[in-house]
Amino acid sequence: MTHDLVTSLHPLLSAEASAEAHASGAEPGDLEQAVWLRLLERLESEGPPPDPHRWLRSAVRSEARRTRRRVRNERPYGTEPAGVAEYAHEPERLALAAARHRALRDAVRRLPGRCPRLVEALLSPKDLTYREIAGELGISQGSLGPERSRCLGCLRRLLTPEVAAG
Repeated sequence: MTHDLVTSLHPLLSAEASAEAHASGAEPGDLEQAVWLRLLERLESEGPPPDPHRWLRSAVRSEARRTRRRVRNERPYGTEPAGVAEYAHEPERLALAAARHRALRDAVRRLPGRCPRLVEALLSPKDLTYREIAGELGISQGSLGPERSRCLGCLRRLLTPEVAAG
């Protein structure tokens, strides 16, 4: 049943994700992965949707809106926070930065599955592209975004107690 549903929905999902991706700032593969995940979760909890095609179109649009909101809210820092650059080379700040880096690396090593390799690749000083990271890990480039999100969520949960305790 599930295999038939996936097989029948795949062409529609590819087309819908391609149509919505550009406007949302996402990769079509990332949208597809997110919708497949939502479908599998729904199949497990509620069973198949009564109208799978309608559900799929709605799910793609919902994921595209979620991506647009996230992209709109994420802003890179234009500069270093005030006062950081002028004190960056003081021994105390260097020691604290080293401790933060150690805590981060320790948390990355405790991540499940292939997350440690993925996060290490993201943190690499080589500044690897998604294509290079996907090739290094042996996964599709479209899987990288959702996988990265899951890994960073796990990392966030691992670091939260440490940040709160500090």
